[in-house]
Amino acid sequence: MDCMDQVYKEHSRLIYRYLYSLCKNEHLAEELTQETFYRAINSVDRFDGSCKVSTWMCSIAKHIWLKHIEKQSKNKNIPLTEELAEVLPDKSQQLAEKLDNQENRLMIFKAIKQLQNPAREIVYLRLLGELSFADIGKLLDMSENTARVTFFRAKTKLAKIIGKENLYD
Repeated sequence: MDCMDQVYKEHSRLIYRYLYSLCKNEHLAEELTQETFYRAINSVDRFDGSCKVSTWMCSIAKHIWLKHIEKQSKNKNIPLTEELAEVLPDKSQQLAEKLDNQENRLMIFKAIKQLQNPAREIVYLRLLGELSFADIGKLLDMSENTARVTFFRAKTKLAKIIGKENLYD
């Protein structure tokens, strides 16, 4: 246990700052930091040493943050953002009414889940985390432009997936 105490002392501030940069909420960042270390303790046997401990911890933190976003989005009425709406075939009031219905929101999240990473991750970070493309690029170790292009391609693919799901019937 002394080893994990040392890891906590060395990395807790970094993990907290990383999570705070994502959520901009001190209390939530503290909770997610504690959850990160809890998960790390439970999965320490899977750490193979192929990367720095801080990198491994940030990866766990990012996963916990994305799960938190997904959980929060299921618990509240999240409108489809203008960025996603602009590529969908029907921008009418009928679309807005359909998106207010829980079943169709679930359809959208199922469609997002079909995307491959990093596209899926970028969509979550942009639409739910409301991060800028510059922040997404930094977080995912890519250029801002790559994040923008990947997001645009993901929006186009989502429009095709959602269209096939008969959202407009």
